[in-house]
Amino acid sequence: MRSLAPDKAPQRTRVVVAMSGGVDSSVTAAMLVAQGYDVIGITLKLFDPGKSFVPEGQCGAGTAIADAARVAQVLSISHHVLDCESRFAKNVMDYFADSYLRGKTPIPCVLCNKGVKFGELMDKARELGAEALATGHYARRIEGEGGIELHRAVDDARDQSYFLFALSREQLEYVRFPLGEMSKTDVRALAARYRLPVAEKPDSQDICFVPDGDYAGAVCRLRPGAVTPGLIVDLEGHTVGRHEGIINFTVGQRRGLNIGGRDGESNEPLYVVRLDSELNQVVVGPREALAQTEVKLNELNWLGADVPGDGLEVAVRLRSAQKPAPARFFRTEGSGRIVLREPAYGVAPGQAGVIYDGSRVLGGGWIAGE
Repeated sequence: MRSLAPDKAPQRTRVVVAMSGGVDSSVTAAMLVAQGYDVIGITLKLFDPGKSFVPEGQCGAGTAIADAARVAQVLSISHHVLDCESRFAKNVMDYFADSYLRGKTPIPCVLCNKGVKFGELMDKARELGAEALATGHYARRIEGEGGIELHRAVDDARDQSYFLFALSREQLEYVRFPLGEMSKTDVRALAARYRLPVAEKPDSQDICFVPDGDYAGAVCRLRPGAVTPGLIVDLEGHTVGRHEGIINFTVGQRRGLNIGGRDGESNEPLYVVRLDSELNQVVVGPREALAQTEVKLNELNWLGADVPGDGLEVAVRLRSAQKPAPARFFRTEGSGRIVLREPAYGVAPGQAGVIYDGSRVLGGGWIAGE
């Protein structure tokens, strides 16, 4: 962070820190205060617990906001709360529910990062005269020969670069990730060293508005009456069972199909091959039916250099928990095409395909359906 403003002393350099009330963002603020920067904390209010089904302790809700305020008080920095409840509900929660109803498997954290967190926070930070916005994300921002680059964190187990692929070049210019070179163990140790009141606070494990992991339940609460039962069919269209809503399934799923015994000689395991929202059907088939060697990406956000006409050798992550797989990438206007060296299984429309060159994020987009 010493390179934040080389021509200015830290004491004369204002930095806004996105403070969620968790350990990572709190340590980020504490580190910058310790280095002498003029730090201001901002917390986004995403939910009103009196009107929402989201518990008080979640990011953007009651006690999390209070935790951020407590940390700011300990650090002797000013703290602001920015009300983003309506924008978050419209751009993130509604998108999440509607995507599931269309048979997709969305990643709301990506949209929140790009539009709500970095959008609203950057606007406010600039209004406050800040030189930069710092967050507790585990990723690295590196000044390369061609400009600012986004890279994976040093700690692979904590890396969040997959969820940041949609950030624009302008956003990357302004943002800083002080924890990108650190491990979670290091961060916890610093939290204790700085005597932060959230030092022992557990990490959040799921989407902030679905803390219990019940995605289908969240959709039902957001879109009551929109989920309807339907048929489970095989690849030939034969009915093999019934479902209580396609929102309960994702491509590649094997468990929970409740198909039971099947007639005939073949009783090999069946997987969800695709979700047909128009017919309200779950289509199942053998594992080999899931194999894909080509994946199309829509709404491509490209952060790298130009891609040659014959493609670029890259590594690709098609789900956040998967390791990057070797592939060749072809770029077209606003979209891209991935050709994998080895077939991928369970490629789900609505998830992200993120393109890497080593540790560098070259860009990414949303996995298209058929």
